[in-house]
Amino acid sequence: MFQLNGSKAVVIGVANDQSIAWGCARALHAQGADVALTYLNEKAKPYVSKLADQIDAEIFMPLDVRDSEQAKALFDEIRTKWGKIDTLVHSVAFAPRDDLHGRVVDTSAEGFGLAMDISVHSFLRMIHMAEPLMERGGTCMTVSFLGATRVVENYNIMGPVKAALEASVRYAAAELGPKGISVHALSPGPLKTRAASGLADFDALLNAAAERSPTHQLATIEDVGAYAAFLASREAFNVTGGIHPIDGGYSIV
Repeated sequence: MFQLNGSKAVVIGVANDQSIAWGCARALHAQGADVALTYLNEKAKPYVSKLADQIDAEIFMPLDVRDSEQAKALFDEIRTKWGKIDTLVHSVAFAPRDDLHGRVVDTSAEGFGLAMDISVHSFLRMIHMAEPLMERGGTCMTVSFLGATRVVENYNIMGPVKAALEASVRYAAAELGPKGISVHALSPGPLKTRAASGLADFDALLNAAAERSPTHQLATIEDVGAYAAFLASREAFNVTGGIHPIDGGYSIV
């Protein structure tokens, strides 16, 4: 029904082959997009490099979203090599372990600020840098979770953080809509990713989600990628500002 031939996508947040960002990158590539991938640091580089080769990533650069110089270098390279961006995928989240495993009311100011900066404001920073390269419109996506709107046991501080991320999606969508730039949050159910495994009792959360979901199946990174590829297409041009559940119905029961 749709294809992305000739489009340019930058995907931020791939850590390994279980990453949601990797599911998105692979799906975008399969539909014809040229994909730029970033890696966090030298430790992560060998894992992500193998994936970049699989999709013939034309741009492969380091990016710690806290490093403004790395961010500038990435977007300068995209401007030089491509001259445009059609799709931005941001799949980055972090909270210090002590704050993540503690009560929300006990969260340190430093930990809260760091979680908000990396998980929320970095998305806004990436949109700000991508906007000049989306002169003909584009699509910006990030990743959220049901814990943004409901209390999920052990999700803790990431609940308020994801709530802020979802609010940011709505405001950015309203501001950028007149330019033809859509903004979305993909909201899969519990997934077996390295980042999610940092949550306490994560296996129990996975089992409960599979039992509770109407389909009795966990979402996969392939499910998320397929949805992301559709949102990146021209067929989805009039869809924006949404929080999109991709969870086998987990969020409705």
